[in-house]
Amino acid sequence: MTTSPSSAVVPDLVTVAGYGTYAEAQRAVDHLSDQRFPVQGTLIIGVGLQLVEHVLARLTYPRAAATGAGAGVWFGLLFGLFLSFFTVGAISDLAIILWAVLWGAIACALFAVISYALTGGTRDFVSESRLVADRYEVRVIPEHAERARELLAGLNPTGR
Repeated sequence: MTTSPSSAVVPDLVTVAGYGTYAEAQRAVDHLSDQRFPVQGTLIIGVGLQLVEHVLARLTYPRAAATGAGAGVWFGLLFGLFLSFFTVGAISDLAIILWAVLWGAIACALFAVISYALTGGTRDFVSESRLVADRYEVRVIPEHAERARELLAGLNPTGR
């Protein structure tokens, strides 16, 4: 018997309900669990997937440097706090933390500018991506499908 790639990832299960949002599908599975339904092996499957990329701004050298510096401040702060726990001497903990924050910001800003320069202008924008689905299906093993449908029949999908 041959197995298609999709059936290896998604076993033969029965769709018992469909929802417009992931939160509604998650609520349905939570409802099944609350009713002592055997939820192990239950799947929530996003159908009609799309990658949505929202372009936020143009990427420039100053923006790359600022973004890198911002990340470096956090890295430097964590490193400085860690280092201050193990340093004893004439330098105060605050001075160690401030130096670490400064050098973290400088190093990460420099790294970000170099990384941006190496792209050669092939991606001159800042964006955020997310995966969205047209709908979400709740699927269970065939032996439990009818019981799941009964339990979900009276469930208001919005929870109101």
